[in-house]
Amino acid sequence: MRAVTISSPGGPEVLGWGEAPDPVCGPGEVLVDVTAAAVNRADLMQRQGKYPPPPGASEVLGLECSGVIGEVGADVTGWAVGDEVCALLSGGGYAERVAVPAGQLLPRPAGVELATAAALPEVTCTVWSNVFMLAGLRAGDVFLVHGGSSGIGTMAVQLAARAGARVAVTAGSPEKLAFCRELGADITVAYRDTDFVEAVRTATGGHGADVVLDNMGAAYLARNVDVLADGGRLVVIGMQGGARAELDLGRLLAKRGSVTATALRSRPATGPGGKAEIVAAVRREVWPDVERGVIRPVVDRRLPMSRAGEAHALLESSTHIGKVLLVP
Repeated sequence: MRAVTISSPGGPEVLGWGEAPDPVCGPGEVLVDVTAAAVNRADLMQRQGKYPPPPGASEVLGLECSGVIGEVGADVTGWAVGDEVCALLSGGGYAERVAVPAGQLLPRPAGVELATAAALPEVTCTVWSNVFMLAGLRAGDVFLVHGGSSGIGTMAVQLAARAGARVAVTAGSPEKLAFCRELGADITVAYRDTDFVEAVRTATGGHGADVVLDNMGAAYLARNVDVLADGGRLVVIGMQGGARAELDLGRLLAKRGSVTATALRSRPATGPGGKAEIVAAVRREVWPDVERGVIRPVVDRRLPMSRAGEAHALLESSTHIGKVLLVP
C-alpha cells in the first residue's frame, strides 16, 4: 500500500508519500480501506522523534480515520465488509489501509459524510474520557478549555455546553473567539493580551473553573491551579508548553484541587479504562447527538496525503480552526 513516510525525525519536510507494508488483519481486528485521516498534535511530536508509538502499534502516523471495512478478522462480531466506519487508532491512519481492533470502531454517524467522520474519533474520545468520565463535569460547573478553536477545543466546547456547563475558552484571535461563541462558549479570553485567570475569575464572580482541560502543560500549570475553583479538577492532556514545571502543593491543598495527566494513545485496547470502554461510552453518550446535528465535527480543510507536510505546517502555525483532514 501507499502511506505517509518519515525519512528522519525533523520538520514537516521529512514527510513523504511512498510504499509501506500492507497491514495484517489479526483476530479481533478489521481492515479498513481509508477514506480520510485526521491530523493531531501527537502526530507532529512523533514526526519529530519525541512520541514513539506504543509497543505493537503501527509506525505509520495517524490516530484516527474513516473508511470502509474491507476485511473482518476472526472473533469479530457486529461488523461486516462494506460497513462505513470511523476509528480510534494507536497509529497507521496516514495510509491507504489500516488494521483496527474492533472495539475501537464507530459507525459513520447518519448525516455525516464519510470523510468528515474522520474528524470525530480522537476528539470525542479524548473529551468524553477526560472531561466527563474522569473530571465529572456537571450542569452548572464552570469549564475552561485552552485552545478552544482547536479540534479538541471545538468538541469540548460543544459537549460541555450540551451538558449545561458554563464554558470558558482561550484562543489567539478575534475570529477564533467568535467561532467558539457560535459553538456555545460563554467566556472568551484572548490569551495573548489578557490574563485568563483574572478574566475567568472576574466573569464568574471570583468562583473560577471547576474543570480545566489543558494542552499546554508546564507553561500553564501554575496559572491553571490559580484559576481552579474550590474542589476544582485540572486535566492535562498535552505538553505544547513543556513537560516540567513547579507545582505549588500548598495552593492545591488549600483549594482541595486535583491535577491529572492522561494520554489516550497509551491506554490498553480493552479492560477498565481501555480504548474499547471509552469508544463504547462515546457511541452511547455522544453519537446520538452527532446524528441529530446537535454536536458537529469542525473541519478546517482537506489535503491529499501526499501533502501531509503542508498539513503539519498548518497545525504548527495554529492558524486553523477545528480539524485538518488528509485524503489518500
